[in-house]
Amino acid sequence: MTSRSPRTRRVAVAALAGALGLLAAACTPGAENAAAPPPTDRAVQTDIAALGPVTLTVWDQEVRGGQNEQMERLNAAFQERYPNVTIARDSRSFDDLATTLRLALSGNDAPDVVQANNGRADMGAFVAAGELLPLGPWSQAYGWDQRFPDSVRQYVSYTPDGKVFGEGEMYGLPQVGEVVGVYYNPAELQRLGIAVPATWEDFEAALAAVKAAGATPLQLGNVEGWPALHVFGTVQDQLVPADQITDLAFGRKGASWTTPQNTQAAQKVADWAGAGYFNEGVNGLDDNQAWQAFSRGESVFFIGGTWYAADLEAAMGQNVRFMPPPPPAGRPISATGGTGLPFAITSASDAPDAAAAYLDFITSPDAMAVLTETGNLPVVDTAAQTPPAGLSQDVFAAFATVAEDGQLLPYLDYATPTMGDTMGAALQDLLAGSQPPDAALSTVEADYAAFVETNG
Repeated sequence: MTSRSPRTRRVAVAALAGALGLLAAACTPGAENAAAPPPTDRAVQTDIAALGPVTLTVWDQEVRGGQNEQMERLNAAFQERYPNVTIARDSRSFDDLATTLRLALSGNDAPDVVQANNGRADMGAFVAAGELLPLGPWSQAYGWDQRFPDSVRQYVSYTPDGKVFGEGEMYGLPQVGEVVGVYYNPAELQRLGIAVPATWEDFEAALAAVKAAGATPLQLGNVEGWPALHVFGTVQDQLVPADQITDLAFGRKGASWTTPQNTQAAQKVADWAGAGYFNEGVNGLDDNQAWQAFSRGESVFFIGGTWYAADLEAAMGQNVRFMPPPPPAGRPISATGGTGLPFAITSASDAPDAAAAYLDFITSPDAMAVLTETGNLPVVDTAAQTPPAGLSQDVFAAFATVAEDGQLLPYLDYATPTMGDTMGAALQDLLAGSQPPDAALSTVEADYAAFVETNG
């Protein structure tokens, strides 16, 4: 998400608005307007009190209940520790932030700290344009290279030209971990006499049984395009080798979307739509409407990331649980995930040392405890936390199981600067039945092939 990602993400993980895709073309890594990278050898000041009065303008997309609560608590605590620093917070929805951030960073009044989607269309383009500061100097001063393992740093690292994702300098710090899985309503399963699925085969059988009982198996709101990427990714993770998915998501040469396994995954999504497993009008319903409909008991299952957990638990109490996608018999657990949208320091900031102290504070061990208390999933020190029983415990266990014993796979919109738009539109057509699987994947492949050809 967005979370897109929310990314999503947070991303994970997450697609961009159509207008943003057009703007991205002008700032694509390697484009003519790419700027010289900011220096990586600057002096660092960690005595924040010595900076005098500072106002930090922070743009974030932590707008949901538990997300907003943790930011408010951490911002208040930061200002208490550093009374000379004032946080001017501007909180926007994921889609609003994605639409406005590019213009803000290139303007005369850019914020100091921003949450930027990890993907090439956002962070990669901002790095190439010289609009974000590499965090190397502060990483050494604050020990971030020790706080964040390689598995996390790869999601916030780029080469200075923005071309290679997963290598180079860190350009942001995430707070939360993310994994896309299956929310389910245990009361509805019990009412229908259906057991909680233990394997992928069980899950598909449960979808069929729910439909046969006259209920809606899956809730999906896909007017934005990006939610369907998480549904497709969940199916793909069970049918396509993990190394192929990783190569595709990081935009590596030699990978292809038009393989038999990817076609099988696209066909499975089309089959689910054809069988009526989704609610009616998925492409006319937005993401918020979808999770809220699930919270009202209008479907038994909901495929989505862990960023929904706090709001769903507040709405449903004990009538919501979460599990990683149950794997096919004999296969390891595989799920889409990684980190939430990282916080980055803009090159235009006139207080980068205060901004770095802020990043350090909101990703510290103490901050991870606050995230746990507010229903969020810390990206580091996860095992040291004690989440409450119920949905929070499910989320922590799912992330640990996938990250430690399974395969945590990157978000698909990372692949190219325009993949969020391209794949989102292709999946809308696939769900509507207006484009068959092979044609939908050919559209995605054309975007991918054109990018990797010129990204050398």
